[in-house]
Amino acid sequence: MDYQLKYEEIVAGYNNEKDRVTIEEAFRRRVEFVASLDEEEKRAAAEGLSEEELALFDLLQKGNLSKADRERVKQASRSLLSAVQTRLGDLDRLWEKAQTKAVVEVFIVNEVFSMLTTPPFSADEKNEIAREVCAHVWQQTAGGQLSASV
Repeated sequence: MDYQLKYEEIVAGYNNEKDRVTIEEAFRRRVEFVASLDEEEKRAAAEGLSEEELALFDLLQKGNLSKADRERVKQASRSLLSAVQTRLGDLDRLWEKAQTKAVVEVFIVNEVFSMLTTPPFSADEKNEIAREVCAHVWQQTAGGQLSASV
């Protein structure tokens, strides 16, 4: 679900009609929408990320990042998810071959190193992040929660 789009539709409805009934209806829909979100959905919406992007963002970020670095990490989480999904879509029988797993792991390491800047991230931190991202990707792919895009 695109939470930003849903929220914008509600606000647009509010702005189009300024009569009291419309305002009350828009407010009621907004309250219901916010109440329907679980905590992770609320965090994702607040960060401007999808839930899959938020999961990667959590793995990529570290404490004490500047606001600019934090925004770069958000963009890196978006780009990394897209790149991984594209790469997974290119692979045949993902689970049957150790070589395929190695290809994905090398791909993720390369992507993490190219997307995260030094500083604030050290090579050791990037290696640890890449390891965690690999584990996350395999877990999500195995569970069918991370889909490949083609």
